[in-house]
Amino acid sequence: MDYTFKVSLQEEEDGRWSAWIDSLPGCAVWAYTRSDAIEELRQGAQLYIECMLEHGDPIPNEHIDPTGDVAGETVAIAV
Repeated sequence: MDYTFKVSLQEEEDGRWSAWIDSLPGCAVWAYTRSDAIEELRQGAQLYIECMLEHGDPIPNEHIDPTGDVAGETVAIAV
């Protein structure tokens, strides 16, 4: 199954980037570059989803259809 989630990004005052996925509470990272923040978030979201599946938790249905046209940054998770 593939999931695509919308990413929220914010550049902090010190130049670091914060990134998070609203529909996955607590799934958030920071990095020194925008691209690193997105990649770290993708890795974190992968583990988050795998953990949810292992525990039988439902995956949030707020994920974005990967075949749809989406504006903004997203991360794709394949499980």
